Amino acid sequence: MTQNRTDLSRRTVLIAAPITAVALGAAACGSDDSSGSDGGSTGQTSTGQMLTETSKVPVGGGIVVGDVVVTQAKEGEFAAFSTKCPHQGCAVAPKGDKLDCPCHGSEFNLDGSLVRGPATEPLTPVAVQVRGVDVVRG
Repeated sequence: MTQNRTDLSRRTVLIAAPITAVALGAAACGSDDSSGSDGGSTGQTSTGQMLTETSKVPVGGGIVVGDVVVTQAKEGEFAAFSTKCPHQGCAVAPKGDKLDCPCHGSEFNLDGSLVRGPATEPLTPVAVQVRGVDVVRG
């Protein structure tokens, strides 16, 4: 009888494991909802989404927030760009007073313009505005 319980438990685990994995995967995918259905928070919509506080963006530099890099070339002048390098899609990041693509060495100014390739185009701009102390999309 002990042997049957061991076999049954093992069989149950072997059958249930793939079902559990699928269920957990679906739950994980479902929990990453960026549609704004979390109580109406404007932080989850593409327009009006708060990206960062102005005080967190260094003058003469920038910060990465998700898939956006927010820059402040001069005090009070904020801009934002997709982090996706137009060369082959690697994520650019601030490096001193430039935006650097670590994959192939493309370099961009804080206004998104191309300094040197292999990229042949500037970074894609993301519309932003300052609302109080926040930099928001839109």
